[in-house]
Amino acid sequence: MANTKSAIKAARKTERLTERNRGVKTRLKTLRKRLDELMAKTDVTGGKSAAAAYISAMDKAVKSGVVHRNAASRAKVHAAKALAAK
Repeated sequence: MANTKSAIKAARKTERLTERNRGVKTRLKTLRKRLDELMAKTDVTGGKSAAAAYISAMDKAVKSGVVHRNAASRAKVHAAKALAAK
């Protein structure tokens, strides 16, 4: 248990941010699964919209600090390659 006021506040802040990060990561995983499903079905029009949503969500996650910039870049390239292959 935290002993000082600043440590107590930091613990509260960590809980709040952890919960936010979990929600963002869950959304990213869901969007990624949807993109993979559409690419497996070779649905190009649906794949384009799913890729756009995934890339947009990834950029927002980077902006808020949930995902590292390089990890997001790698994920976006993977999505673009999957889309280009179809």
